[in-house]
Amino acid sequence: MITILGVPGPLLFGQLLLGLINGAFYAMLSLGLSVIFGLLNIINFAHGALFMMGAFVAWMLLNYLGLGYWWALVLSPLIVGIFGLILERTLIKHLYKLDHLYGLLLTFGLALVIEGLFRNKYGSSGMPYQIPPELEGATNLGFMFLPNYRGWVVFAALIACLGTWLLIEKTKLGALLRAATENAPLVQAFGVNVPRLVTLTYAGGVALAAFAGVLAAPIYSVNPNMGSNFINTVFAVVVIGGMGSIMGSIVTGFSLGVIEGLTKVFYPQASETVIFVVMAIVLLARPAGLFGRTA
Repeated sequence: MITILGVPGPLLFGQLLLGLINGAFYAMLSLGLSVIFGLLNIINFAHGALFMMGAFVAWMLLNYLGLGYWWALVLSPLIVGIFGLILERTLIKHLYKLDHLYGLLLTFGLALVIEGLFRNKYGSSGMPYQIPPELEGATNLGFMFLPNYRGWVVFAALIACLGTWLLIEKTKLGALLRAATENAPLVQAFGVNVPRLVTLTYAGGVALAAFAGVLAAPIYSVNPNMGSNFINTVFAVVVIGGMGSIMGSIVTGFSLGVIEGLTKVFYPQASETVIFVVMAIVLLARPAGLFGRTA
């Protein structure tokens, strides 16, 4: 058996894979948060609840309508995105010119309400969601067996993250969004409907959280607490990467997932706190975060 630094190879690679999977969810969730904060200046504490809602919508599509995983990957982000659009038009839009604290309090309250509604309806115990038949089984890589679905999650997360980065940083739409955050009246003077752009940005960030929720459903049990289990760590990822930094969220999310996985192998007692230790060190050295813009 292969050993690396005294650790059996299968154990090390298995924990690295788990770290990559957790990192994939950290990256997608922190990316949605960064898009919303960077372009709308709102700290969206309801993001974890909307991630959970994405998983529940997938479960409901399967159990009530008979629509499987692949349909859920498309429909769940769309449905939750529409819900986010309604939230933005009715509640969030009133906060853009106020202090960040108001947005945090409102979205925290929304998270509690959403989670409470699902807990009241479905209880706190998790409900299973089956892996699609096409992704069952595992592939022998020689040094480890890679579960096909988990490999798919990492691949899909990378595609979603890089696609979002390209949209924001390399397209005309992304340029308009960035310009609107800097000088909305000027952009509107050129005939751009800025309120519509803002609404679609919030809906897009929410849809990305729902997409992550569908990917998570077969791995974690679908339950009302699945979002709150992630959200504190995700906020730490956003702070480390830099508030509003798209690339910072992607790189930091995956990197911290791997660091967390390695910590579980070499020093398990610190696995629950290592990300927050990294956050403290980064903030001491670079208060704006690794990829954040300094004032």
